[in-house]
Amino acid sequence: MSSLSRELVFLILQFLEEEKFKESVHRLEQESGFFFNMKHFEEKVQAGEWDEVEKYLSGFTKVDDNRYSMKIFFEIRKQKYLEALDRQDKAKAVEILVNDLKVFSTFNEDLYKEITQLLTLNNFRENEQLSKYGDTKMARGIMLVELKKLIEANPLFRDKLLFPTLKSARLRTLINQSLNWQHQLCKNPRSNPDIKTLFIDHTCTPSNGSLAPPPVNLPVAAVAKPAAYTSLGIHGPFQPAVAAPNAGALAGWMANAAASSSVQAAVVTASSIPLPPNQAVPLLKRPRTPPHGPGMIDYHSPDHEMMKRLRHAQSVDEVTYPTPRPPASWSLEDLPRTVCFTLHQGSAVSSMDFHPSRQTLLLVGCANGEITLLEVGLREKLVTKPFKVWDMAARSLQFQTAGFKDAISVSRVAWSPDGSYVGVAFTKHLVHMYAYAAPNELRLHIEIEAHVGVVNDLAFAHPNNQLCVVTCGDDKIIKVWDLTGRKLYNFEGHEAPVYSVCPHFKEDVQFIFSTALDGKIKAWLYDNAGSRVDYDAPGHWRTIMLYSADGKRLFSCGTSKEGDSYLVEWNENEGVIKRTYTGFRRKSNGVVQFDTTQNRFLAAGEDHQIKFWDMDNPNVLTSSDADGGLPSLPRLRFNKEGNLLAVSTVDNGIKILANAAGIRSLRPVDGPSFEATRIPIESATMKGGVESMTRSIEKHRLLEDIDKTKPWQLAEITDPVQCRLVALPDTDNSSKVSKLLYTNSGVGILALGSNGVQKLWKWARNEHNPTGRATTNAVPQHWQPSNGVLMTNDVSNVNLEESVPCIALSKNDSYIMSCVGGKVSLFNMMTFKVMTTFMEPPPAATFLAFHPLDNNVIAVGMEDSTINIYNVRVVVVNGILRGHQKRISGLAFSTNLSILVSSGADGQICVWSIDSWEKKNAVTIQLPAGKAGVGDTRVQFHADQIRMLVVHESLLAVYDAAKMDCIRQWCPQDSLSSPITYATYSCNCQLVFATFYDGNVGVLDADSLKLRCRIAPSAYLLQAQLNGGQSVYPFVVAAHPQDPNQLAVGLTDGSVKVIEPSESEGKWGSVPPMDVIQNGRTASSSANSSHNPDQIQR
Repeated sequence: MSSLSRELVFLILQFLEEEKFKESVHRLEQESGFFFNMKHFEEKVQAGEWDEVEKYLSGFTKVDDNRYSMKIFFEIRKQKYLEALDRQDKAKAVEILVNDLKVFSTFNEDLYKEITQLLTLNNFRENEQLSKYGDTKMARGIMLVELKKLIEANPLFRDKLLFPTLKSARLRTLINQSLNWQHQLCKNPRSNPDIKTLFIDHTCTPSNGSLAPPPVNLPVAAVAKPAAYTSLGIHGPFQPAVAAPNAGALAGWMANAAASSSVQAAVVTASSIPLPPNQAVPLLKRPRTPPHGPGMIDYHSPDHEMMKRLRHAQSVDEVTYPTPRPPASWSLEDLPRTVCFTLHQGSAVSSMDFHPSRQTLLLVGCANGEITLLEVGLREKLVTKPFKVWDMAARSLQFQTAGFKDAISVSRVAWSPDGSYVGVAFTKHLVHMYAYAAPNELRLHIEIEAHVGVVNDLAFAHPNNQLCVVTCGDDKIIKVWDLTGRKLYNFEGHEAPVYSVCPHFKEDVQFIFSTALDGKIKAWLYDNAGSRVDYDAPGHWRTIMLYSADGKRLFSCGTSKEGDSYLVEWNENEGVIKRTYTGFRRKSNGVVQFDTTQNRFLAAGEDHQIKFWDMDNPNVLTSSDADGGLPSLPRLRFNKEGNLLAVSTVDNGIKILANAAGIRSLRPVDGPSFEATRIPIESATMKGGVESMTRSIEKHRLLEDIDKTKPWQLAEITDPVQCRLVALPDTDNSSKVSKLLYTNSGVGILALGSNGVQKLWKWARNEHNPTGRATTNAVPQHWQPSNGVLMTNDVSNVNLEESVPCIALSKNDSYIMSCVGGKVSLFNMMTFKVMTTFMEPPPAATFLAFHPLDNNVIAVGMEDSTINIYNVRVVVVNGILRGHQKRISGLAFSTNLSILVSSGADGQICVWSIDSWEKKNAVTIQLPAGKAGVGDTRVQFHADQIRMLVVHESLLAVYDAAKMDCIRQWCPQDSLSSPITYATYSCNCQLVFATFYDGNVGVLDADSLKLRCRIAPSAYLLQAQLNGGQSVYPFVVAAHPQDPNQLAVGLTDGSVKVIEPSESEGKWGSVPPMDVIQNGRTASSSANSSHNPDQIQR
């Protein structure tokens, strides 16, 4: 089909959608295969219309097209099967098993057998992997998330998930243009043509005996509707002409509502077209006029050409089918509505802003003039800065003599776009700028006496690629400052105090919207040439303007003096209100605050509630009182990902609300209600290395927050009463624990012994442990299937003394891959059955890692220093990577950087592209002086997928994997001077757990590599282990996937211990303040380190 024919299909789809021919729309989508309507697909899945779901999918893919398609169909049919079992409809379940699922048995017979075995259970939830299966609605929702990821990744759906952006009624417009053209060709054009059909070309026939009227030069308008012809809506059959904009218009905002000039066209007149309220006819950017026409208008003044660049947002009649944005489906579950906890602030919250990339870092301004930095993921204040004048001598005489009888409050806090600066506006004259330095330092940067009286608002902007601060105040002025405090621009023109500013840009044009207390909206370019816009805001009083996250849609929210609130979307092109949102209470006693998120939702605080709107629907979508305790007009703020919402409370606190993704990012230490949704932290997509982002948040406060009467001390855990621990039962004392893993669900621990035997322990879910997760409060069970079989690797003809055990666990806890000198074995976690073996030595495998995006692909590090990229399903080696000199001892994937990092016993780290498997970089770790470059080197990515922990027996180091630069390094010293046996990040990547040959366990701050706590062997080893003839020490350590303070150690005598801090402490020590470090009582690096001290400490 030609490109034009394809485009015609899109026009027809748009027409059918606008005319509400729903079934025909989706039928054409399916039959043409040009556009996959995700919203329609989601509706059918949520409704459980499985036949319709598969029928619609069949227009785009078949079961056996590729692995993505196979997985899509399998997930759908599996859900259909489970729902039949849940209804106890065994007959239907058997029918689905035979007719729908049988096709997958040829690809995975064992999985098909497991699914079949579910028929024998009274409740399929008795199956361990299905124990968390909720109700049908929840299960469908979870499946939908997976399906959408598979569809987006499937190459067959490429270019089929986005509908082209079209002006509304595009097909009608083309017809109108054709009719206009036909009418211009008429020999006897009538002024009021009678158009009754589209089936033949239009011609005008003169009245009997009368002369044809001359051509007319009047505005193009719609043809009056004949009674016999169905209306084509506001676009037809002829398109109305409109007035040209003023030459100095800013994106059409200064255009007069009435026509100021006519556009000549050789067409006929017609009746006027009624328009909906608050909608103006879109301005034509370049109306066509005959070159000889007297009505020609020159639209090419320089000012107008510059302003036209601002017309980037969609106009009133410009839509993307079926919604104005990509058709990513959504539901109420996307909104952060679950109340997680409340943080008490101590003073009324006046302003909040989340860090642009650190999604749980919240900046708060208060009525008492304080600003506070909160780590909501840890529920702690990191630093508080009370108000004070930094340099009174530098202030004006007017300021110094004014006095401050009234308390000074924060009127606005804001992060700079890159998160490196914080701006604070106060209710008296001043603006403070802080430089933010990770992990929790706010350093005084500059104090600006910005305005006379209240500084009402503050925002960051980038005019001329220079980071600046825009402020406004009661002195009716808008000012722009650079970061040295130099004033760059001074915008005057408002006749009332300026209430808010909204800097923005379209393409290469930078501008500022401002609102004043008289309800006037103005717009300014950075040229000191005055306002380009003078317009009235709804309510004519306090109004705030915000753009959606993608910068394409403009909203404002304001309240009149009478208490009426207005939330509207603006048509930027015309300067008119595009949509007014309803749902506010009749009267408000203050100003309603609002925010936008996800390019989809609006939220406003009113009537002791949070009210949510879909941007495309004027009616309230839903509301929440956040379990009560909200003020009449709560302040609120979304984080940048839209999965967290901070809301002020009536008792001077902040409630944190979250959706499922937000709950996972918060990782509460205690919170069984969240356990079902908590998984290891997901990485944020960040490019460009560590220097382009702020680093991890330290959990504890700065020196100014520490009681100076209690000097800092390293936490020393030397007695069992100082911590909580549990020893796992039925351990094997005949071999050491070589590898140790928590299951991804956090309910079990898996240990691989040096003899090739793997053991699994699981915690039971009961009244003492309602979450069923690993805990020191209960002893787990050594778990085996009913037949008592062990997971044992084939170690025949293997020298166990020289072998290197390795293990990897699939993300869904279904499969274990391991090897101890022999073949690599793939085990089923439910049956312990060996599903397959591969990679028969020599050489033997020494490290294993699942590909993060495909469990069928694994990276296998080998004894001969190569890395094999192996596809288990098709039994093919996709590539062999060569670059090391000795055996591979570590592998780690970063999906953000699209790389595989490998480390070897040669002390070398190599970086490989996971797209081409080509080598991109290689570095040798810088060992302390006198240390040999031998011994296993391991690597592990931080949750941000940029930083990387490098572990060698002589050092711990943090690298920027994008550049392979060493950021920081720590070497064994003082009380932890023995060589390192193993180290790993905690689940939230705030801590590093390290074990040592002398039995000590160290807990270090992950960002600074400063020692927080030492756990002595006497705290967790039995007296017999301490006094025995053979040295017992932890060979490996593992971190719980949800609890950041829980660790497990695998010992050389085969035992496993789980350790947690005492309930009274709840954490492993604290970060030493800077003066302690400088006085030498602790250090973040050894004197033997070959790095520059400044580089290591930065």
